[in-house]
Amino acid sequence: MAATPLHTFHIPVMGLGYTIDTPVKVAHFGISSVISIIEDELVERMREFHCRTAGEPYTEIPLKEIDHRAQRISAYLDLVQRIVVRNTERLRAEAFTEGSDIEKYFLLLAGGHPLRKKFGAMKAMAEGEDRRQAQEELRAAIVPGAIDVNIMAKIDREVHAKDGTKLPVEYAEGMAALRGFALSALDSSIVISAGYNPRIYSYIATFPDFFPDAEGAIRKKVVLKVSDLRSALIQGKILAKKGIWVSEFRIESGLNCGGHAFATDGVLMGPILEEFKAKRAGVADELFAMCNQVLVEGGRHPLHASSTIRVTVQGGIGTVKEDEFLRHHYGVDGTGWGSPFLLVPEATNVDEKTLQQITVAKKEDYYMSWASPLGIPFHNFRPSTSEEQRKARIAKDRPGSPCYKKFLSTDTEFTEIPICTSSRQYQDLKLKQLKEQNLDPVSYAMAAARITEKDCLCEGLGASVLLKDRMTPAHRIEAVAICPGPNLAYFSKIASLKSMVDHIYGRISLLNENDRAHMFINEMKLYVDYLKREFEQVKHDITEKQRRYIETFKDNMLNGIKYYEDLVPTLRQRGLANMEGFAADLKKHARELRALIAPMPVPVRVRVGGGDAFPG
Repeated sequence: MAATPLHTFHIPVMGLGYTIDTPVKVAHFGISSVISIIEDELVERMREFHCRTAGEPYTEIPLKEIDHRAQRISAYLDLVQRIVVRNTERLRAEAFTEGSDIEKYFLLLAGGHPLRKKFGAMKAMAEGEDRRQAQEELRAAIVPGAIDVNIMAKIDREVHAKDGTKLPVEYAEGMAALRGFALSALDSSIVISAGYNPRIYSYIATFPDFFPDAEGAIRKKVVLKVSDLRSALIQGKILAKKGIWVSEFRIESGLNCGGHAFATDGVLMGPILEEFKAKRAGVADELFAMCNQVLVEGGRHPLHASSTIRVTVQGGIGTVKEDEFLRHHYGVDGTGWGSPFLLVPEATNVDEKTLQQITVAKKEDYYMSWASPLGIPFHNFRPSTSEEQRKARIAKDRPGSPCYKKFLSTDTEFTEIPICTSSRQYQDLKLKQLKEQNLDPVSYAMAAARITEKDCLCEGLGASVLLKDRMTPAHRIEAVAICPGPNLAYFSKIASLKSMVDHIYGRISLLNENDRAHMFINEMKLYVDYLKREFEQVKHDITEKQRRYIETFKDNMLNGIKYYEDLVPTLRQRGLANMEGFAADLKKHARELRALIAPMPVPVRVRVGGGDAFPG
């Protein structure tokens, strides 16, 4: 029974700092966005900044407070909500004059939106009582966009006191971040990404705001970022058995997105969306019945009879035709537009130097790396100052980063307390271990490069917002890491908020002159390149398990290509351009896949460290 969002798109979470205060910038225009709350030190810095900007008193929540993480997050989210409420009230009170924010609110809407039409009708009226009444009705219709938050389920490291004593599990990073949201004043959603975390899912059910009230309304909603229907159903059932309703499944392309990349086993976006289209009603009915039974048996209020599960999709969308096709053909309820908004200073936080870099970047500047300490493929930007710093440290024979924040410290190979694989401590120990293996120079260089490719994301992904807001980054580490999706290669202009929204709704085009294929083809190419790269790394000593994985991956992709071949007439009917090029690309990638694996011996593979892309 959630209200229908004003816009058909939302701005997803980007990095640690790129959207950390985006609601302050855009929510009063009715645009929903997502804040990362995993880095509480950055959250606290931003609370100090916005208290000062808004004229509110600021009292530090120090590290010595045992629950400082949750307290900082709650305090910041409450502040953001107060600012958004004030911004919305100010906008609502403005006169309807050209260039005013209240007029901008309605001009941002899609052309067919009823409020946009009502606004146009009001503007055509002569001065008088009818016009005044129409303006009051428009004012009453103004609502802000959602202030949603994101946590990565994988980031849930247990923490220790200064004396090394492990603190209770409730103080683990993910648990504390969840608690910070749960105890805030927000009436919004938590977007859970990066897979299933049993203790976080159980912890959700300890907070009353995640359950329906007497009217069936849920104050704190759960959104699951998923890769396919099977994952959605499994996780949805786990939560339903606890009485927790999933309000939205947010489907994200495995590779055609920003940040961490969670590749499927070669299952492409089109077939995934087709399965959701065919089965979403049945999944919703099953989860509704299961969840309601648990609620009633537990003596809680049941779900409202009109409860639905939204389905949205994000990752590589670049044109109004693609956006409309996703919404109309597959019936998704909304779309996420992420990386292009990095070029919109009104909405996101990109420091001036990095902003200028992405305006002149080439396609090859955006690449998939192993920079993440989590061992997950990570979209990276070659010219970034963070990459420059990483290479300079290697050149000085001092690879790795000083590790101050420790949010991604998960490795216990050398230490009892987890350390980060991007840290100087880990890389020094790992390289010494590698030298003891007496590998040939080529093998050693490859393995060492995989170790030293890891970079500090805790500092790098938060530095840009601090530099933009003229604050000194912690420990004076000013190198910026930025993780756009490959789709940003097709956008080069610094844009106003209105221009980007106009692009999304098809009123203008912001695409640059790079030859851009359909989003389905762009994703397919990323998957082909991904599989080829991983195959190249193991083809000389591939195990049987890895061979089966590659064959399954290849078969799934070939099935996806057949699906797209059958879809071409529908795409053409919907007005998607260059269908001849689309079909030619399908044939090209099919040939590449079929030629990928030839018969070869299967010796035992020796793992030399630095991460492995293959499961198991």
